[in-house]
Amino acid sequence: MYAKYHRCTACALGFKRKHFVFGSGNEHADVMFVGEAPGAQEDEQGQPFVGQAGKLLTRILNAIDFTRDEVYITNILKCRPPNNRDPMPEEIDACDAILKEQIRLVRPRLICALGRVAAQALLKQNSSIRALRGRFHDYHGIKLLVTYHPSGLLRNAAYKRPTWEDVQLLRKEYDRIVQSDAQATPGAEVS
Repeated sequence: MYAKYHRCTACALGFKRKHFVFGSGNEHADVMFVGEAPGAQEDEQGQPFVGQAGKLLTRILNAIDFTRDEVYITNILKCRPPNNRDPMPEEIDACDAILKEQIRLVRPRLICALGRVAAQALLKQNSSIRALRGRFHDYHGIKLLVTYHPSGLLRNAAYKRPTWEDVQLLRKEYDRIVQSDAQATPGAEVS
């Protein structure tokens, strides 16, 4: 799929980027994390969440017993907006088909939207992150949880506790799904 899109110029960002930042991790993951857009380090390296926010995301994943190799990580936008500004609606629209195809191919059972932009783009609504977080939403039959973006946690320590509550909720739901699958499959072991 990367080969299909890596030369995308559907919006102006495609002409200014250094790298098309597609996604990373397990392409058959049960859990997908969707952020906003690549930053400077992501554009430089061509991988999502490799800067300070990415390091924090890795620590958050480890705290709930996931590794980056077990989940799939991507962004709403695949190219960096200048000066890390919020993505414009036409940029989100230009990347929408790519993200939908990623979700269709990965087939996650849970999606975690990281931050306001990702949440609003996925849920197609303009509610605040406070109104959206702390519970699951339906995204075309997939449970979607909203929490703060790791970069927000780096700027505002007050977001740490609610984010911790959110990711614990995500982990509990993942464990419930795994348990349910094991009970539905005769002879399966539950870890």
